[in-house]
Amino acid sequence: METKTFETPALFGDHHVSEVRRILLETVGVTEVYASSAFQIVEVTYDETKINDLQIAARLDEAGYLGEWNIPIELGSAAQQGDGSKPYFRHTATYETTKQTVSFAQRVNYQGRALWPCPGLGMVKVDEE
Repeated sequence: METKTFETPALFGDHHVSEVRRILLETVGVTEVYASSAFQIVEVTYDETKINDLQIAARLDEAGYLGEWNIPIELGSAAQQGDGSKPYFRHTATYETTKQTVSFAQRVNYQGRALWPCPGLGMVKVDEE
């Protein structure tokens, strides 16, 4: 038995831990999987006669967990729509007395997709009646 640790920057939630464990434990030759969303690592114990670490890495990459996690970042100025209309991306409130941020909100039009890119989760299907 071999054990290999993979860095998984896109593993940031507990639902990802469940998905990674499901994907890898269904793979022939994988015997144990420890996944941590806190440390963003996956430790896999496998039978090297049935599978190798490159095949395991390919499974993780195919599921979207090995790539970089691209998210919008806060800028010093408000984001604009393509047509130059009013800002749309964020709203942050700060108390003048403490100078601390107390809330964050984002208005996003629902289009049947997750708010953030999320490996393992596809488009939300809407049933039309």
